[in-house]
Amino acid sequence: MAPLDAHYLIPRQTADDVRARFTPTEDQKITLIIIAGYTGAILLLWNMPYVKIILAPFKLLTVGLHEFSHAFVGCLTCARIESIEIDPDEGGATRMRGGNAMLTLPAGYLGSSAIGAILVMCGYNILASKVASIFLGVCLLLTLWWAKNWLTRGIGIAFIGVMLFLWWLAHGVGLKYFVLFVGVMSCLYCLWDILDDLVFRKAYESDASKFAELYGSCMSSRAWGVLWFLISVVFFATGILVGLVAFKDSREDQEKQAAGFGF
Repeated sequence: MAPLDAHYLIPRQTADDVRARFTPTEDQKITLIIIAGYTGAILLLWNMPYVKIILAPFKLLTVGLHEFSHAFVGCLTCARIESIEIDPDEGGATRMRGGNAMLTLPAGYLGSSAIGAILVMCGYNILASKVASIFLGVCLLLTLWWAKNWLTRGIGIAFIGVMLFLWWLAHGVGLKYFVLFVGVMSCLYCLWDILDDLVFRKAYESDASKFAELYGSCMSSRAWGVLWFLISVVFFATGILVGLVAFKDSREDQEKQAAGFGF
């Protein structure tokens, strides 16, 4: 047997290489602390009397992403989207004709969690945050297209304006923290909704209860809700880990990259 040419030999990745990829840089350590701080603050303030008003606009944005996810999967399953509405009580509704309810019902929780995970992943890097803001802007523009009330339109326009301002300010450095915050909010969105449904027994139906009624003969709405929540946690963790591995640039390098992208 002829000897193998060294050109075709692929070096094995050592345990040290893997460990190095998952070891945070100094900038990433700061980002992880910020993610932990955002998570704690959101869970603390979510339903705290009076103080919860601070989160109200972001809650409405997250509800919008939840409803957008219903509508987007509805389009993929050939549904006709009639409207998206967000109400002041931090609820929402997506009305559509046709489509596959087995896919569109869980899409609200899982879709908004997936969007959140993407934003968290991109929140490690200024340039990636700029790209993520474009993605988020497209989601909001489509939501505006389907919106049928002024609150939904106002939330979409307001946050698109915020992103444009942060993009312009200091070459988009602030976008990193905005994208991170919205990502964490989206990943944690189903936590309170599930608690509302399973513990506090809210009056209106949840996506989980509707899904259990149609397809869950072997599982209750509580079981479906818990399953979707666990999937949301997996998405959140995946976003954190992928960002940790993918974005190792120093703060100085990030600022140089971001300065050459957009305005």
